[in-house]
Amino acid sequence: MSIAEEIYSMYEKMEISREVLDYGIRAENSLADRFDRIDKVAEYNQLKVLHAMQKNHVSEAHFSGSTGYGYTDIGRDTLEQVYADVFHTETALVRPQITCGTHALTIALAGNLRPGDEILSPVGKPYDTLQGIIGMRECPGSLAEYGITYRQVDLLSDGSFDYDCIRTAINEKTKLVTIQRSKGYDSRPTLSVERIGELIAFIKSIKPEVICMVDNCYGEFVETIEPSDVGADMVVGSLIKNPGGGLAPIGGYIAGREEYVNQAAYRLTAPGLGKELGATLGVNQAFYQGFFLAPTVTAGALKGAIFAANLYEKLGYKVIPNGSEERYDIIQAVEMGTAEGLIAFCEGIQAAAPVDSYVTPEPWDMPGYDSQVIMAAGAFVSGSSIELSADGPLREPYTVFFQGGLTWNHARFGILRSLQSLVDKGIVKISDLC
Repeated sequence: MSIAEEIYSMYEKMEISREVLDYGIRAENSLADRFDRIDKVAEYNQLKVLHAMQKNHVSEAHFSGSTGYGYTDIGRDTLEQVYADVFHTETALVRPQITCGTHALTIALAGNLRPGDEILSPVGKPYDTLQGIIGMRECPGSLAEYGITYRQVDLLSDGSFDYDCIRTAINEKTKLVTIQRSKGYDSRPTLSVERIGELIAFIKSIKPEVICMVDNCYGEFVETIEPSDVGADMVVGSLIKNPGGGLAPIGGYIAGREEYVNQAAYRLTAPGLGKELGATLGVNQAFYQGFFLAPTVTAGALKGAIFAANLYEKLGYKVIPNGSEERYDIIQAVEMGTAEGLIAFCEGIQAAAPVDSYVTPEPWDMPGYDSQVIMAAGAFVSGSSIELSADGPLREPYTVFFQGGLTWNHARFGILRSLQSLVDKGIVKISDLC
């Protein structure tokens, strides 16, 4: 039996029909040039991370953890310098005490804002979980309870910035501008680093002292530059997304100007303590090794997103971004049109997981969201969305957001399994794949 026949046999054993697999192979064959470009970006970013680690003389001694207060944790401090060098910032805060991306954003905001200050979002409504933090949705402990106000300017219908309204919205109270790079549960385009730089330059031309913070979740290592290279004062993200490389078991980061990162650190620990405290409890090696692998892992996830877009676009589904657009994060949105389609897609992703593949995901009232959400993720790290996962709110147009895959091979299989689920439920016909 040839290797090709062995692969067919293995896919059939994994419940992927020959028709679905052939359809996937045709789509993949058309993407060779794009995948080659992704590999080139990954190569550059791999060298960038390697250079930072070598420059900071990373050694085995840095992998030891600390307990208690965490004073003089050289592994933690060196890792933060590695992050600062990769993001070309003055300093960074990289901690297991940061529980998620929303938490990282919260301490960045709360640490740098005071009563009477105002936040401006020039890219429309932020992600659901941040809405409670800001106070757009009533939530105990929100920034609104501390007298911090919020203003937003929506994107224009074509996805471009509304510069006139942004100019008008910036006022004497505007202290911080928050820019969400990825789309969240929205259909708007993800922002390229170049566009983010143009927006920051415009804002700084109006009010140079304003703090520009970028929510960098899902965007790290997709391009060869990061928002901190184009003027962002802080870039914020989660270690169980791109930069953790699938190995970080928890954590988040804030990289940027020293005064702003230090203010966030005072909010994470306590005033007067800041970055000096924070035991790493044995996670240093996973943080280092995950960051080292992150460019390659991100490249595999990015290929999976492009593969998904091309498979589903050819079946008539609206996909965002479309099958040929440039990519600036690892998220692929597919408008399924019905709750049944959204649920079937997520069931297929769950069935493709290495962990908990036998369970069935169900919609539930997830904290921080205003509608039921279905999430599929059989991950080695709970909630890790750099691993193969899919989720979406049960509201029109029933869009599923797919991301991750620690390897390209697994991302490919996950997408094929999602399509097989739709075929098995009669939502997509085999004839549609020919």
